[in-house]
Amino acid sequence: MAGIYVYSDKPALAAELVSLAKQAGQPVNVLALDKDIAEALAGYGPDKVILIQGDSNIIENYAKPLAAFLKDEGAELFLVGATARGRDLAARIAGYLGCGMVSDVSSVAIGDGKVSCERLIYGGAVTQAEDIEGMAVVTVPAGRGEAVKGGAAEVITKQLIADKKAELVETACIVREGVDLAAADKIVCIGLGMDKKEDIQMAAELADALGAEVGCTRSICEERKWLPNYIGISGETVKPSLYVAMGVSGQVQHVVGMRDAKVVVAVNTNEKAPIFAAADYGIVGDMYELIPLLTKEIKNAKGA
Repeated sequence: MAGIYVYSDKPALAAELVSLAKQAGQPVNVLALDKDIAEALAGYGPDKVILIQGDSNIIENYAKPLAAFLKDEGAELFLVGATARGRDLAARIAGYLGCGMVSDVSSVAIGDGKVSCERLIYGGAVTQAEDIEGMAVVTVPAGRGEAVKGGAAEVITKQLIADKKAELVETACIVREGVDLAAADKIVCIGLGMDKKEDIQMAAELADALGAEVGCTRSICEERKWLPNYIGISGETVKPSLYVAMGVSGQVQHVVGMRDAKVVVAVNTNEKAPIFAAADYGIVGDMYELIPLLTKEIKNAKGA
C-alpha cells in the first residue's frame, strides 16, 4: 500500500487532505480512529480507509506503531492536518522514522523521488521552498484543498498496540464565540479605519445585504476587543469567494490570512495602503460615505 497516507483529528480537514493528495497521482490512504469517521471519509475519494483499532482513544499513543506501519507499507508521504494534535502526532512519527518534516505548508508535490513543499516564513513575507528525499511527514493547514465527494473506498481495520503512558481522563467542549470565518463564503472585514465599536453595525448591514459574515483584523480583536476572532497568519485563514476590506491597512500578517480569497474589494482613505496591492477592486475614499451607499445599491439591486 505504498503511496500517500493522510490523517487529521478533524474529519473536514482530512477530506481536504485527500483531495490535495490525489493531485500527486499516487494511491491515497486515510487513517481514522473512529468507525463513523472512517465510513464518512470513504466517500471522499481515497483508495482505502484504514480504521485503527486498539485499547486507546488518543491518536498520539499510536505514534510509534503507526511509524512502523508506515515504514512497512513503504509510504512516501504522511500528510497530517495542522491542528494542535496533528502537529504533535506528526513530530512524533517523523522522530521515530528519522525522516524529514515540514510544518504548515501552502503547497506539496511528489516527483523524482522527493517531496517538494512551499511554506510561508517571516510572518508571510517570504515563501520558502523545501525538498525532502524519501519518506516525509508534512502538516497542512485547513483551506489548502477542496474536499470532493465521490467513490466508496474499502474500510479495513488495523490492530495496533498503543503506548498508554498518557490516558484520557475527561473531555470538555470549548465554548467558542463568534462565527466560523474559515467556513464563510463571503466576508466583510473591518480594520483600524473604523472609529468606534458602534460602527460595526455599518459593516453588519453590508454583510447582511451580501449574505456575508463580519470579520476583523488582529488589532480590532486583541487591542480594541470589539470582535472575538480575527483574520491573519496567527488567527483565522479564510478562503471566501468575496472579501470586502473596510479601513484595513493590509499589513502582510493580515494579508496572509485572506490571500486566497477569490475576489477582494478594498475601501481605504489612504491610496498607498498595502491592501490595494492584494485587492482586485480598490476604492480610495471614506468608508463612512461609501459603505452605506454600496449597501443601499446592493439592496436595491436585490429588490429589482
